[in-house]
Amino acid sequence: MRSGYTLPVFATASAIAALQCLQQPTNEHKLVVTVDLITPPQQVEISIEQVALVQAGMALGIALSDPGDNLDLTRDTPIWAVVEWADPTQVEKIALLGGEGVGKQSNRDNLPAIYNYAQQLLQANLTPLLTPEQKIQVTIILPEGRILATRTSNAAFGVVEGLSLLGTTGISQPLSAPGQLDVCLTELRSKWGRGEAGTEEQQQSIASVELPLVFCIGENGLDLAQRIGINRDRIIKTANWLGPLLAEAGGLGVPKLLLFGYHGKLIKLAGGIFHTHHHLADGRLEILIAAAARMGLPAAQLAGLFELETAEDVLKYLREIDTVKGSNWVVQIYGYLTDRIDTRSQTYIYSQSQQSVSVGSVLFDRSRQVIATSPTGATFLTQLC
Repeated sequence: MRSGYTLPVFATASAIAALQCLQQPTNEHKLVVTVDLITPPQQVEISIEQVALVQAGMALGIALSDPGDNLDLTRDTPIWAVVEWADPTQVEKIALLGGEGVGKQSNRDNLPAIYNYAQQLLQANLTPLLTPEQKIQVTIILPEGRILATRTSNAAFGVVEGLSLLGTTGISQPLSAPGQLDVCLTELRSKWGRGEAGTEEQQQSIASVELPLVFCIGENGLDLAQRIGINRDRIIKTANWLGPLLAEAGGLGVPKLLLFGYHGKLIKLAGGIFHTHHHLADGRLEILIAAAARMGLPAAQLAGLFELETAEDVLKYLREIDTVKGSNWVVQIYGYLTDRIDTRSQTYIYSQSQQSVSVGSVLFDRSRQVIATSPTGATFLTQLC
Protein backbone atom coordinates (compact mmCIF):
# COMPACT_ATOMS: atom_id res chain seq x y z
CA MET A 1 0.00 0.00 0.00
CA ARG A 2 1.60 3.26 -1.15
CA SER A 3 0.65 6.52 0.54
CA GLY A 4 0.60 9.76 -1.43
CA TYR A 5 0.11 13.40 -0.59
CA THR A 6 -2.93 15.64 -0.20
CA LEU A 7 -3.83 18.49 -2.55
CA PRO A 8 -2.41 21.23 -0.25
CA VAL A 9 1.05 19.66 -0.63
CA PHE A 10 0.98 19.89 -4.42
CA ALA A 11 -0.42 23.43 -4.29
CA THR A 12 2.47 24.38 -2.02
CA ALA A 13 5.03 22.68 -4.25
CA SER A 14 3.71 24.56 -7.28
CA ALA A 15 3.88 27.85 -5.37
CA ILE A 16 7.45 27.20 -4.24
CA ALA A 17 8.53 26.48 -7.80
CA ALA A 18 6.78 29.61 -9.10
CA LEU A 19 8.31 31.82 -6.39
CA GLN A 20 11.81 30.50 -7.09
CA CYS A 21 11.28 31.25 -10.79
CA LEU A 22 10.02 34.73 -9.95
CA GLN A 23 13.07 35.45 -7.81
CA GLN A 24 15.58 34.10 -10.33
CA PRO A 25 13.86 34.15 -13.74
CA THR A 26 17.05 33.65 -15.76
CA ASN A 27 18.17 30.51 -13.92
CA GLU A 28 17.47 26.97 -15.01
CA HIS A 29 14.94 25.65 -12.53
CA LYS A 30 14.92 22.17 -11.04
CA LEU A 31 11.74 20.19 -11.50
CA VAL A 32 11.78 18.95 -7.90
CA VAL A 33 11.09 21.06 -4.80
CA THR A 34 11.26 20.29 -1.10
CA VAL A 35 8.09 20.76 0.96
CA ASP A 36 7.92 20.76 4.77
CA LEU A 37 4.69 18.88 5.52
CA ILE A 38 4.49 20.23 9.10
CA THR A 39 2.01 17.46 9.86
CA PRO A 40 3.67 15.01 10.00
CA PRO A 41 6.95 16.84 10.75
CA GLN A 42 8.95 15.76 7.73
CA GLN A 43 10.28 17.11 4.45
CA VAL A 44 9.45 15.48 1.12
CA GLU A 45 10.47 16.05 -2.48
CA ILE A 46 7.66 16.83 -4.94
CA SER A 47 8.04 16.72 -8.71
CA ILE A 48 7.12 19.81 -10.73
CA GLU A 49 5.69 19.34 -14.19
CA GLN A 50 6.31 22.85 -15.46
CA VAL A 51 7.49 26.23 -14.20
CA ALA A 52 7.82 29.43 -16.19
CA LEU A 53 7.78 33.20 -16.05
CA VAL A 54 4.40 34.27 -17.43
CA GLN A 55 5.23 37.96 -17.61
CA ALA A 56 7.34 40.43 -15.71
CA GLY A 57 6.59 39.96 -12.02
CA MET A 58 4.46 36.82 -12.45
CA ALA A 59 5.39 33.12 -12.57
CA LEU A 60 3.46 29.85 -12.86
CA GLY A 61 4.26 26.47 -11.30
CA ILE A 62 2.39 23.24 -12.06
CA ALA A 63 2.39 19.92 -10.19
CA LEU A 64 0.26 16.81 -10.67
CA SER A 65 -1.69 15.27 -7.81
CA ASP A 66 -0.50 11.86 -6.60
CA PRO A 67 -2.76 10.48 -3.82
CA GLY A 68 -0.98 7.11 -3.67
CA ASP A 69 -2.88 3.82 -3.79
CA ASN A 70 -6.22 5.50 -3.36
CA LEU A 71 -9.47 5.57 -5.32
CA ASP A 72 -9.14 9.33 -5.64
CA LEU A 73 -10.61 11.25 -8.56
CA THR A 74 -7.90 13.94 -8.25
CA ARG A 75 -5.17 11.54 -9.39
CA ASP A 76 -2.93 13.25 -11.97
CA THR A 77 -5.02 16.40 -11.95
CA PRO A 78 -2.87 19.54 -12.45
CA ILE A 79 -2.50 22.02 -9.60
CA TRP A 80 -1.36 25.46 -10.69
CA ALA A 81 0.07 28.22 -8.53
CA VAL A 82 0.45 31.73 -9.96
CA VAL A 83 2.82 33.82 -7.85
CA GLU A 84 3.25 37.55 -8.44
CA TRP A 85 4.84 40.44 -6.65
CA ALA A 86 2.27 42.21 -4.53
CA ASP A 87 1.57 45.90 -4.26
CA PRO A 88 3.64 47.39 -1.40
CA THR A 89 0.40 48.50 0.26
CA GLN A 90 -0.70 44.86 0.69
CA VAL A 91 -1.07 44.18 4.40
CA GLU A 92 -0.18 40.49 4.34
CA LYS A 93 3.26 39.28 3.40
CA ILE A 94 1.55 36.44 1.51
CA ALA A 95 -1.99 36.84 0.18
CA LEU A 96 -3.71 33.56 -0.75
CA LEU A 97 -6.43 33.55 -3.41
CA GLY A 98 -8.60 30.84 -4.92
CA GLY A 99 -8.69 30.83 -8.70
CA GLU A 100 -10.64 28.78 -11.25
CA GLY A 101 -11.55 25.32 -10.01
CA VAL A 102 -10.99 26.09 -6.33
CA GLY A 103 -14.35 25.79 -4.60
CA LYS A 104 -16.19 28.54 -2.79
CA GLN A 105 -17.66 28.11 0.69
CA SER A 106 -21.29 29.04 0.08
CA ASN A 107 -22.01 29.05 3.80
CA ARG A 108 -19.04 31.38 4.54
CA ASP A 109 -19.51 34.36 2.22
CA ASN A 110 -18.04 32.45 -0.75
CA LEU A 111 -14.57 32.36 0.75
CA PRO A 112 -12.19 30.13 -1.23
CA ALA A 113 -12.17 26.54 0.05
CA ILE A 114 -8.53 26.76 1.13
CA TYR A 115 -8.70 25.40 4.65
CA ASN A 116 -6.46 25.83 7.69
CA TYR A 117 -3.86 23.17 6.93
CA ALA A 118 -3.42 24.36 3.32
CA GLN A 119 -3.03 27.96 4.48
CA GLN A 120 -0.55 26.94 7.17
CA LEU A 121 1.43 24.83 4.70
CA LEU A 122 1.68 27.60 2.10
CA GLN A 123 2.61 30.26 4.64
CA ALA A 124 5.21 28.12 6.41
CA ASN A 125 6.95 27.04 3.20
CA LEU A 126 6.88 30.35 1.31
CA THR A 127 7.69 32.82 4.10
CA PRO A 128 11.33 31.66 4.60
CA LEU A 129 11.96 32.15 0.86
CA LEU A 130 11.02 35.84 0.95
CA THR A 131 13.28 38.72 1.83
CA PRO A 132 12.00 41.13 4.51
CA GLU A 133 10.75 43.63 1.92
CA GLN A 134 9.15 41.15 -0.48
CA LYS A 135 5.38 40.54 -0.57
CA ILE A 136 3.55 38.16 -2.90
CA GLN A 137 0.10 37.16 -4.05
CA VAL A 138 -0.50 33.44 -4.59
CA THR A 139 -3.44 32.24 -6.66
CA ILE A 140 -4.18 28.51 -6.63
CA ILE A 141 -5.89 27.20 -9.76
CA LEU A 142 -7.36 23.74 -10.39
CA PRO A 143 -8.14 23.69 -14.13
CA GLU A 144 -10.17 20.49 -13.82
CA GLY A 145 -11.64 21.35 -10.42
CA ARG A 146 -15.06 22.54 -11.53
CA ILE A 147 -15.67 19.37 -13.58
CA LEU A 148 -14.29 17.00 -10.93
CA ALA A 149 -16.41 18.64 -8.24
CA THR A 150 -19.57 17.38 -9.92
CA ARG A 151 -18.44 13.86 -9.02
CA THR A 152 -18.01 14.62 -5.33
CA SER A 153 -20.29 15.43 -2.39
CA ASN A 154 -18.58 18.82 -1.91
CA ALA A 155 -21.78 20.73 -2.59
CA ALA A 156 -23.44 18.77 0.21
CA PHE A 157 -21.03 20.43 2.61
CA GLY A 158 -21.32 23.93 1.19
CA VAL A 159 -18.39 23.90 -1.28
CA VAL A 160 -19.49 24.90 -4.79
CA GLU A 161 -17.89 25.51 -8.20
CA GLY A 162 -14.79 23.48 -7.50
CA LEU A 163 -12.69 21.31 -5.23
CA SER A 164 -11.43 22.16 -1.76
CA LEU A 165 -7.88 22.20 -0.44
CA LEU A 166 -8.87 20.16 2.57
CA GLY A 167 -7.01 17.98 5.03
CA THR A 168 -5.23 18.02 8.35
CA THR A 169 -2.08 16.24 7.18
CA GLY A 170 0.16 16.14 4.14
CA ILE A 171 -0.02 12.37 3.83
CA SER A 172 -2.84 10.89 1.77
CA GLN A 173 -3.65 7.54 3.32
CA PRO A 174 -5.26 5.03 0.93
CA LEU A 175 -8.63 5.06 2.68
CA SER A 176 -10.53 3.70 -0.30
CA ALA A 177 -8.02 1.08 -1.43
CA PRO A 178 -8.65 -2.56 -0.48
CA GLY A 179 -5.72 -2.68 1.93
CA GLN A 180 -7.41 -0.08 4.13
CA LEU A 181 -10.02 -2.69 4.98
CA ASP A 182 -7.36 -4.58 6.93
CA VAL A 183 -6.64 -1.43 8.93
CA CYS A 184 -10.34 -1.00 9.78
CA LEU A 185 -10.72 -4.67 10.69
CA THR A 186 -7.66 -4.49 12.94
CA GLU A 187 -9.11 -1.48 14.75
CA LEU A 188 -12.46 -3.24 15.17
CA ARG A 189 -10.84 -6.37 16.60
CA SER A 190 -8.65 -4.32 18.88
CA LYS A 191 -11.51 -2.23 20.25
CA TRP A 192 -13.54 -5.35 20.85
CA GLY A 193 -10.61 -6.96 22.66
CA ARG A 194 -9.79 -9.50 19.96
CA GLY A 195 -6.77 -7.87 18.35
CA GLU A 196 -3.25 -9.23 18.68
CA ALA A 197 -3.00 -7.69 22.12
CA GLY A 198 -6.53 -8.60 23.07
CA THR A 199 -7.36 -11.14 25.78
CA GLU A 200 -10.50 -12.91 26.89
CA GLU A 201 -10.41 -10.77 30.01
CA GLN A 202 -10.41 -7.61 27.86
CA GLN A 203 -13.29 -8.98 25.83
CA GLN A 204 -15.37 -9.62 28.93
CA SER A 205 -14.49 -6.20 30.34
CA ILE A 206 -15.60 -4.39 27.17
CA ALA A 207 -18.74 -6.47 26.79
CA SER A 208 -19.73 -5.82 30.40
CA VAL A 209 -19.96 -2.10 29.69
CA GLU A 210 -22.73 -2.89 27.19
CA LEU A 211 -22.11 0.26 25.20
CA PRO A 212 -22.52 0.15 21.44
CA LEU A 213 -19.61 0.47 19.07
CA VAL A 214 -20.03 3.33 16.59
CA PHE A 215 -19.24 3.06 12.88
CA CYS A 216 -18.55 6.52 11.47
CA ILE A 217 -18.33 7.00 7.71
CA GLY A 218 -15.50 9.43 7.01
CA GLU A 219 -14.10 12.51 8.71
CA ASN A 220 -17.38 14.42 8.92
CA GLY A 221 -19.08 11.64 10.85
CA LEU A 222 -16.05 11.21 13.10
CA ASP A 223 -15.92 14.92 13.89
CA LEU A 224 -19.64 15.28 14.63
CA ALA A 225 -19.83 12.10 16.71
CA GLN A 226 -17.11 13.38 19.00
CA ARG A 227 -18.62 16.86 19.19
CA ILE A 228 -21.92 15.51 20.51
CA GLY A 229 -20.08 13.58 23.21
CA ILE A 230 -19.31 10.08 21.92
CA ASN A 231 -16.01 8.82 23.30
CA ARG A 232 -13.38 8.26 20.60
CA ASP A 233 -12.63 4.84 22.11
CA ARG A 234 -16.08 3.64 21.02
CA ILE A 235 -15.71 4.91 17.43
CA ILE A 236 -14.37 3.12 14.36
CA LYS A 237 -13.89 5.22 11.23
CA THR A 238 -15.06 2.89 8.49
CA ALA A 239 -14.36 4.77 5.26
CA ASN A 240 -16.57 2.97 2.72
CA TRP A 241 -16.06 -0.62 3.92
CA LEU A 242 -19.32 -1.06 5.82
CA GLY A 243 -20.28 -4.52 4.54
CA PRO A 244 -17.16 -6.44 5.62
CA LEU A 245 -17.03 -4.52 8.89
CA LEU A 246 -20.65 -5.29 9.71
CA ALA A 247 -20.01 -8.97 9.01
CA GLU A 248 -16.86 -8.95 11.15
CA ALA A 249 -18.70 -7.24 14.02
CA GLY A 250 -21.27 -10.04 13.93
CA GLY A 251 -18.55 -12.67 13.89
CA LEU A 252 -16.85 -11.06 16.89
CA GLY A 253 -20.08 -11.07 18.88
CA VAL A 254 -20.54 -7.31 19.06
CA PRO A 255 -24.11 -6.95 20.39
CA LYS A 256 -24.79 -3.28 19.51
CA LEU A 257 -23.76 -1.04 16.64
CA LEU A 258 -24.57 2.59 15.92
CA LEU A 259 -24.15 3.71 12.29
CA PHE A 260 -23.32 7.40 12.14
CA GLY A 261 -23.01 9.19 8.81
CA TYR A 262 -23.96 11.78 6.23
CA HIS A 263 -27.40 10.96 4.85
CA GLY A 264 -26.13 10.98 1.26
CA LYS A 265 -23.86 8.05 2.14
CA LEU A 266 -25.71 6.09 4.78
CA ILE A 267 -29.05 5.88 2.97
CA LYS A 268 -27.41 3.51 0.49
CA LEU A 269 -27.71 0.82 3.18
CA ALA A 270 -31.50 1.20 3.06
CA GLY A 271 -31.25 -0.08 -0.51
CA GLY A 272 -28.97 -2.96 0.36
CA ILE A 273 -25.75 -1.27 -0.85
CA PHE A 274 -23.05 -2.05 1.71
CA HIS A 275 -20.07 -0.47 -0.02
CA THR A 276 -20.70 3.26 -0.14
CA HIS A 277 -17.99 4.55 -2.50
CA HIS A 278 -19.53 6.23 -5.54
CA HIS A 279 -17.07 4.45 -7.86
CA LEU A 280 -18.78 1.13 -7.09
CA ALA A 281 -22.43 1.90 -6.36
CA ASP A 282 -24.83 4.80 -6.06
CA GLY A 283 -28.63 4.61 -6.14
CA ARG A 284 -29.17 7.39 -3.60
CA LEU A 285 -31.85 9.22 -5.55
CA GLU A 286 -33.64 6.00 -6.42
CA ILE A 287 -33.68 5.01 -2.74
CA LEU A 288 -34.99 8.43 -1.69
CA ILE A 289 -37.70 8.43 -4.36
CA ALA A 290 -38.80 4.92 -3.41
CA ALA A 291 -38.98 5.94 0.25
CA ALA A 292 -41.01 9.05 -0.60
CA ALA A 293 -43.42 6.97 -2.66
CA ARG A 294 -43.70 4.37 0.12
CA MET A 295 -44.61 7.08 2.63
CA GLY A 296 -47.29 8.56 0.32
CA LEU A 297 -45.73 11.78 -0.99
CA PRO A 298 -48.33 13.15 -3.47
CA ALA A 299 -47.67 12.36 -7.13
CA ALA A 300 -47.06 15.98 -8.19
CA GLN A 301 -44.44 16.48 -5.51
CA LEU A 302 -42.98 13.01 -6.10
CA ALA A 303 -42.48 13.90 -9.76
CA GLY A 304 -40.39 16.87 -8.68
CA LEU A 305 -37.83 14.54 -7.09
CA PHE A 306 -36.92 13.15 -10.51
CA GLU A 307 -35.59 16.57 -11.53
CA LEU A 308 -33.08 16.75 -8.66
CA GLU A 309 -29.43 15.73 -8.81
CA THR A 310 -28.21 15.14 -5.24
CA ALA A 311 -29.46 13.76 -1.94
CA GLU A 312 -29.00 17.20 -0.42
CA ASP A 313 -31.26 18.66 -3.12
CA VAL A 314 -33.95 16.16 -2.13
CA LEU A 315 -33.67 17.09 1.54
CA LYS A 316 -33.93 20.79 0.69
CA TYR A 317 -36.94 20.12 -1.56
CA LEU A 318 -38.76 18.18 1.16
CA ARG A 319 -37.99 20.87 3.73
CA GLU A 320 -39.47 23.51 1.43
CA ILE A 321 -42.64 21.44 1.03
CA ASP A 322 -42.91 21.07 4.80
CA THR A 323 -42.48 24.81 5.27
CA VAL A 324 -45.15 25.72 2.71
CA LYS A 325 -47.64 22.94 3.46
CA GLY A 326 -47.07 22.55 7.18
CA SER A 327 -46.37 18.85 6.57
CA ASN A 328 -43.67 16.62 8.05
CA TRP A 329 -42.34 14.70 5.05
CA VAL A 330 -38.73 14.98 6.18
CA VAL A 331 -39.57 13.28 9.47
CA GLN A 332 -41.66 10.59 7.79
CA ILE A 333 -39.34 9.78 4.90
CA TYR A 334 -36.07 9.89 6.81
CA GLY A 335 -37.66 8.06 9.72
CA TYR A 336 -38.60 5.30 7.30
CA LEU A 337 -35.07 5.29 5.87
CA THR A 338 -33.39 4.95 9.27
CA ASP A 339 -35.68 2.02 10.04
CA ARG A 340 -34.70 0.40 6.72
CA ILE A 341 -31.01 1.02 7.41
CA ASP A 342 -31.30 -0.71 10.78
CA THR A 343 -33.31 -3.64 9.43
CA ARG A 344 -31.22 -4.27 6.33
CA SER A 345 -27.99 -4.01 8.29
CA GLN A 346 -29.19 -6.50 10.89
CA THR A 347 -30.32 -8.88 8.14
CA TYR A 348 -27.00 -8.51 6.33
CA ILE A 349 -25.00 -9.21 9.48
CA TYR A 350 -27.03 -12.33 10.22
CA SER A 351 -26.68 -13.59 6.66
CA GLN A 352 -22.90 -13.24 6.87
CA SER A 353 -22.21 -14.39 10.43
CA GLN A 354 -25.37 -16.09 11.74
CA GLN A 355 -25.22 -13.66 14.65
CA SER A 356 -27.88 -11.20 15.78
CA VAL A 357 -26.70 -7.63 16.30
CA SER A 358 -28.86 -4.68 17.33
CA VAL A 359 -28.24 -1.79 14.91
CA GLY A 360 -29.23 1.87 15.21
CA SER A 361 -28.56 4.75 12.86
CA VAL A 362 -28.05 8.51 12.87
CA LEU A 363 -28.14 10.68 9.74
CA PHE A 364 -26.85 14.25 9.46
CA ASP A 365 -26.99 16.88 6.71
CA ARG A 366 -24.38 19.08 5.05
CA SER A 367 -24.50 21.53 7.96
CA ARG A 368 -23.57 18.64 10.25
CA GLN A 369 -26.97 18.80 11.90
CA VAL A 370 -28.64 15.53 12.82
CA ILE A 371 -31.78 15.14 10.71
CA ALA A 372 -32.96 11.65 11.62
CA THR A 373 -32.30 9.05 14.28
CA SER A 374 -33.88 5.62 14.43
CA PRO A 375 -35.51 4.59 17.74
CA THR A 376 -32.67 2.17 18.40
CA GLY A 377 -30.17 4.86 17.44
CA ALA A 378 -31.75 7.29 19.91
CA THR A 379 -31.43 4.71 22.68
CA PHE A 380 -27.78 4.11 21.81
CA LEU A 381 -27.04 7.87 21.78
CA THR A 382 -28.46 8.19 25.26
CA GLN A 383 -26.14 5.42 26.44
CA LEU A 384 -23.08 6.80 24.65
CA CYS A 385 -23.51 10.49 25.48
